[in-house]
Amino acid sequence: MNFDMKEAIEVLERTPQSLEHFLSGLSDGWLQCNEGEGTWNATEVIEHFIEAEKHNWIPRLETILQEGENKPFPPFDRFSHLNQKSETTIEEKLQEFKTVRAENITRLKALVDPAVHLELTGSHPAFGAVKVRELISTWVVHDFTHMAQIVRVMAERYRVDVGPWKEYLGILNKKG
Repeated sequence: MNFDMKEAIEVLERTPQSLEHFLSGLSDGWLQCNEGEGTWNATEVIEHFIEAEKHNWIPRLETILQEGENKPFPPFDRFSHLNQKSETTIEEKLQEFKTVRAENITRLKALVDPAVHLELTGSHPAFGAVKVRELISTWVVHDFTHMAQIVRVMAERYRVDVGPWKEYLGILNKKG
């Protein structure tokens, strides 16, 4: 196993800044493009990140630490951000993500002693028993997943424009 709490935090700390540098100041054409009906654009992914920070990672971690497997995690609606129309700018959304993520990392460091807590288990409503280590690992890979999604969706905007070079552009030949 490769999990290391310090290394996980290195990624969790960098995600908001990476996205801020990448997305701030871009035109709506880049921020609103998607891969078709039922897919998310970059702005919606940032909104999803914010919702997950508020209602997923730390609340589930606290449930494991306080309840173990006695009480299942409350369900997390991965699509709830789509029901909330916000007029805030991408810069405001990125700042909110950065703020709530920093608070969550502080909370993570206060709650979890890697020598004691990583193998504690909780009850996921769909998966059953899950470990603290698995939850934190998933948090990191969730960041990677959505960062890759943002880049893939933005590349899709120029699918036709690249002409015959599409054959050599792997990002345009992958889905999911």
